[in-house]
Amino acid sequence: MESTRNRLIELLETSDKQFVSGQLLSEKLKISRSAIWKHMKELEKDGYHVEGVSRKGYRIVKFPDKVSENTIQWGLRTDWLGKKIIHKTSTTTTQQIAHQVAQDNAEHGTIIIADEQTKGKGRMNRQWQSTKGKGIWMSIILRPDFLPVMAPQLTLLSATVLADVLAEHTALTPKIKWPNDILINDKKTAGILTEMQAEQDQIQYVVIGIGINVNQITEDFDKDIQDKATSLQIQTGNQWNIKDFIQHVLQSFENSYDSFMQNGFPDVKYKWESYGYRIGEYIKIKTLHKEWKAKFLGIAEDGALLTKTDNDEIKKIYSGEIEWFMRGEDNNAQ
Repeated sequence: MESTRNRLIELLETSDKQFVSGQLLSEKLKISRSAIWKHMKELEKDGYHVEGVSRKGYRIVKFPDKVSENTIQWGLRTDWLGKKIIHKTSTTTTQQIAHQVAQDNAEHGTIIIADEQTKGKGRMNRQWQSTKGKGIWMSIILRPDFLPVMAPQLTLLSATVLADVLAEHTALTPKIKWPNDILINDKKTAGILTEMQAEQDQIQYVVIGIGINVNQITEDFDKDIQDKATSLQIQTGNQWNIKDFIQHVLQSFENSYDSFMQNGFPDVKYKWESYGYRIGEYIKIKTLHKEWKAKFLGIAEDGALLTKTDNDEIKKIYSGEIEWFMRGEDNNAQ
């Protein structure tokens, strides 16, 4: 049923708002004209305005702004990403659904998206506020053919995708805070959570969770994070079409992922560092057993955080908590 409706949307899309006869649709989809009519009624329920004229056929004259499987796929220019979309008006977290369907053999490129998450989470199990209808709360299922040790590079790749989309479509200047936050004017606008199911030498699947604050106002955020979080609307003064932004992200992600699989990590590293937050400054690094200060140099060829210690020793950091010193603070290595 779903694939038939998606194909119907594709046929109407390529008509460029011209009428398509019921007979032609019936032949292309291999279903009855009565079934075509029923599909049209379902599209109307989803917010499409469908015009049907005897002896001419059907055309869609107005498209809904709402987010749904149909509206995301309408006009989505991807080859494999988002061909299967699961949309929820509300859910605990899209990551949870993604793991469930991935374990049930959901295909590579499946998207789970929600209008609202009631238990949204970020890195280190931190809470992520997912205001209903005001942001992008989405998970992408991938089945890459490489070793599990490379999976963290997908977080860095995803960050460059979000930074590219924000820079291109909002005229804002995003920065990537290692490893997974997108900042605008030093405030968090988007985040990425990468989770994986794997064996020692084989990835079963990876789930990339993406959260983007789009149309929130300051009061939508809890008071304790209002000085740390922001949205595209707060930064620009404009409301943004969430459906369009989802499509921009998916199209950019597919292009970047395909390039990464073909050419490796060097291009991702270069782009990440072009957006890197406060590269060249001193940071405080915390692990379970140690805390120290070092200069942030960028990222290594494998995606690790690259630092230089007081003794001029170059060190790679694969996990830990990073804190930046306040600007203007004397944070030299002494």
